[in-house]
Amino acid sequence: MADRSTNGFFYFFLAIVLVSMAAISSDALSTTFYDKACPEALPTIKKVVADAVNREGRMGASLLRLHFHDCFVNGCDGSVLLDSTSTIDGEKTALANNNSIRGFEVVDRIKSEVDRVCGYQVVSCADILAVAARDSVVQLGGQTWNVELGRRDSTTARRTDANNALPAPFMDLPALKTNFENAGLDETDLVALSGGHAIGLSQCTKFKVRIYNDSNIDTSFAANLKPMCPSSGGDTRLSPLDPTPTKFDTQYFRNLVKQRGLLHSDQALFNGVSTDALVRKYSTNAGAFAADFGKSMVKMGRNRPLEGNSGQIRLNCRRIN
Repeated sequence: MADRSTNGFFYFFLAIVLVSMAAISSDALSTTFYDKACPEALPTIKKVVADAVNREGRMGASLLRLHFHDCFVNGCDGSVLLDSTSTIDGEKTALANNNSIRGFEVVDRIKSEVDRVCGYQVVSCADILAVAARDSVVQLGGQTWNVELGRRDSTTARRTDANNALPAPFMDLPALKTNFENAGLDETDLVALSGGHAIGLSQCTKFKVRIYNDSNIDTSFAANLKPMCPSSGGDTRLSPLDPTPTKFDTQYFRNLVKQRGLLHSDQALFNGVSTDALVRKYSTNAGAFAADFGKSMVKMGRNRPLEGNSGQIRLNCRRIN
């Protein structure tokens, strides 16, 4: 006959299994998904993100970008994190990602800490990206939003799909609208989410053509950029996407109104087009921008997530189980 300690361990283990089954059987995202399965999950993610961003302000933009680049390629499924193998053509080397996306070590640290406090693997890498994106924005002065959770992780990645799905810095407005529509997002989402360029840096190769060839650019702005981004060479040199790259504010939109958007795709939002009015609104109304940005992030996070028994909960975000 089992003693009480054995019975106690059995019922504790059973409870863990039942909670885990309840978590993975959900067929809809929820803001309370981990409240019972692991109430310390979100506070732990927030703590690691805060530490990483405090160490390097640029990391906030990098973590936000990881979630964005994950969701645009076959949905929000953590595929962007997978390393290439003999059977997986990883997205890290796609045109928009190669030598550009970063923050993988921070995600590794989050995953390790979350699994430790939870006691088992219950939080997906895809959900970690969604929460880390929100926490990064908040850490850099932006407003919070309620992140919907319950995604599971993909068991594959496709570099070709990433090449086709991710928006390019050279796109004009019609191409951008089509690109966002393919991800289930409308024109308001396009402008609001482009406001993510309120933080972070861009490589010279992404805006070189603009500062030398575009006509819809402030001449003094272009002139100031040319010494650090010469017409030949210097492709990997970095410039802020707006004057306050570690502060999540509306300076990005104010720059667009002044024809000082760094990327061609940025200025395409304010160029005598249908999105001009929304850019003007955000440039003077920080509250409206913050509200719409949060709504659009939630909407983007609903793009074809793996739920229920689909996919897996990875033990390591860089490889499948």
